[in-house]
Amino acid sequence: MEIRYAQHPEDVKTYTTDQLREQFLVEKVFEEDKVCLTYTHVDRMIFGGVMPKNKELTIPLGKELGVRYFLERREMGVINIGGNGSITIDGEEYEMNYRDGLYVGKGAKEIVFRSIDPNNPAKFYLASAPAHYTYPTVKISIERINPLRLGETNQLNKRAIYQYIHPNVCQSCQLQLGLTMLEPGSAWNTMPCHTHERRMEVYFYFDMNLETRVFHFMGKPNETRHLVVSNEQAVISPSWSIHSGVGTSNYTFIWAMCGENISYDDMDQVKMEELR
Repeated sequence: MEIRYAQHPEDVKTYTTDQLREQFLVEKVFEEDKVCLTYTHVDRMIFGGVMPKNKELTIPLGKELGVRYFLERREMGVINIGGNGSITIDGEEYEMNYRDGLYVGKGAKEIVFRSIDPNNPAKFYLASAPAHYTYPTVKISIERINPLRLGETNQLNKRAIYQYIHPNVCQSCQLQLGLTMLEPGSAWNTMPCHTHERRMEVYFYFDMNLETRVFHFMGKPNETRHLVVSNEQAVISPSWSIHSGVGTSNYTFIWAMCGENISYDDMDQVKMEELR
């Protein structure tokens, strides 16, 4: 598990491109037959990828959490972006097909990830946040989600937002998780942009061609920076930072949030004329 520490926005103003990438960009999220996790001290979110190919995988436990098992004091959300697979939670197996999701409540002890076909392995993207209460584990198929359809063609931001872990779908302590798909011909997400001082967020970009790049904008609204992001890479967004991107082609991203509340619309909007 890689550890990333928190940064003060005044310090970030002085970062070079390499320093920004080192602190906020996670370049390798999936690796065959490995669990690749990042622990950020920003609201203590853990996120990453599990890619079982030739063997079943479980989440290894080191000294980082100081607990007996991974979800002893945490909840977790998962979305499969690869081939068909399954997740077994304390002996109960959940089929996880392409873009199926799963909410796993605090206290689950044994978690096993597997792929059905090693030639088309599952890719389980997960996000986990501290939890104070045990809510039921819930399987969430993308077909049961009624997406929010936002944006305009002339603004290049037509998109569908699928809310997986959200009060309209299932209960959670503080974790929210969803997936946003941009339509062909659209490139912008979340513009005009916003911040939310009460929650942090992680963006995971995928469904991109080899040559496609997303320019992810971050920083205080009056002094922005950017990261150039490739397929299946993730960006940590502190609560004080904007989080908005534009791609050289359409793409999809998973957003994961945790913090003081679970109100999806609790945002501090930034006017275009305020951006610098």
